[in-house]
Amino acid sequence: MIEISADKVVQVIFQAREGAVAERELHAFIDGLNDDEKAHLTAIAWVGRGAFEAEAYAEAVETAYAEATVPTDQYLMGMPHLAENLEAGLEALGVDVTGEEADFL
Repeated sequence: MIEISADKVVQVIFQAREGAVAERELHAFIDGLNDDEKAHLTAIAWVGRGAFEAEAYAEAVETAYAEATVPTDQYLMGMPHLAENLEAGLEALGVDVTGEEADFL
């Protein structure tokens, strides 16, 4: 079960696409998430980039907890194609974010 709301993931996606314009806000937003949300956000990105299959999502979350050695905001924002990885991860996990995306447009 995914323990971060789809609207929070969509917010990260949209802010990541803004690049330097929203960088400070994105750092603060990710830093403000609780530990469960940070681990799940990281796991979604990993599924999206192919490091884990959707069926191994629980393992991805466990790995995110175990390997959290740097602040999550720094780790994720250093990831190339963060927005695309999150989108692909949500899709692979069967999460429809159509309504949440409309709120940002």
